[in-house]
Amino acid sequence: MISEEGEWAAAWREFTTETAGAALREACAVAGMDASGAELLRIGSNAVYRLASAPAIARVARDADASGEAERSVAVARWLEKENFPATRILADIKQPLAVGGGVVTFWESAQEHEEYATVAELADLLKLLHGLDEPESPRLPYADPVTKLRTSLSVLRGVAADDVAFLRERAGQLGKAYERLDFALPSGVIHGDANIGNLLRHRDGHAILIDLDGFALGPREWDLVLTAIYYERFGWHTREQYESFVHLYGFDVMRWPGYTVLADVRELMMVLWLGRRVPVSEKSAAEFAQRVETLRTGGSRKQWSAF
Repeated sequence: MISEEGEWAAAWREFTTETAGAALREACAVAGMDASGAELLRIGSNAVYRLASAPAIARVARDADASGEAERSVAVARWLEKENFPATRILADIKQPLAVGGGVVTFWESAQEHEEYATVAELADLLKLLHGLDEPESPRLPYADPVTKLRTSLSVLRGVAADDVAFLRERAGQLGKAYERLDFALPSGVIHGDANIGNLLRHRDGHAILIDLDGFALGPREWDLVLTAIYYERFGWHTREQYESFVHLYGFDVMRWPGYTVLADVRELMMVLWLGRRVPVSEKSAAEFAQRVETLRTGGSRKQWSAF
C-alpha cells in the first residue's frame, strides 16, 4: 500500500517532460492533430506546448483530477467568445478536454508564432471590460475562496522544514481571519482570478488577449487588481508610471483601499506556497522558496524575489 505522501511524491516525479509529451502525443492522435515538432514553452501546473503542425497551443494538466477545472476553462472560453471578449480561444472543432495518459489536455488557438506580452495599461482596459460583464448563466462559476486555497496549498507541502511549515500555517491562519473581515469597496462579480501581465498576450492582429482561464470565478474585483499593485509596490516588477497608468485606466487604486495590505499579504503567501510545492523537484525553486520564507519572517524587502 502506497502512503499518501508516497502518492504525492510519485505524482510530482511522473509529471515530467517525458510523461507530458506522451500525453500530448496521445491527445493529438485522438484529436487528429500532429504532435511532431511540438515546442515545450513551460512546465509547471501545466505543460504548455506550441504545435508545429498548426497554429495551436496544447495545455497538459498534471493529473486527471484537473478534468473539472479544464471543463470549466473550455466553457468559459466559449462564453467569452460569445461575448466577443478578447481572450484566448478554444479550438472549436475538437471535443475537449481530453483525458489521456493520466492527464487532461486542452487545445487552444495560438495568439501568434512567439509569445509577446501586452502592456499593463491594456491589462487595466481588459479588466475593466471583464468586470463589466454580467454573471453568465452557463458556465456556473465558483465563488473565489482564497482562504481554502491557502489551506489546500499548506496540506500538500512536502520536503519543507517543519518550522517553516508551522510558520506558514500560523501566517495563513492569521491572514484567513483578516481576509474574512474585509469590507470590499468594489462590487463582486466575474473575475479572472490570476490577473497579471504574464496572462496577457499580444495577438497576431495587434490586440491584447487574456489567457489562463482556469481561475475564473465570482468574487471581489479587488482580487484582480492586487497583483499589479504588489508587482509595483513590493516587487518592483512594474514602474510607478506603469502602475499610475493602470489606476487611471481602470478607475480605482486598490492601494488606497484600507484592506489592501491584507489582500496583498494573502496574494503574496499564495505565491510562496505555490513555489513551495516544487521544493522536492527543483533546487532552484527550493532556494527561492527558502529566501521568500525568510523574507516573510523578517519583514525584508521583496525586491529580491525572482519571478517564476
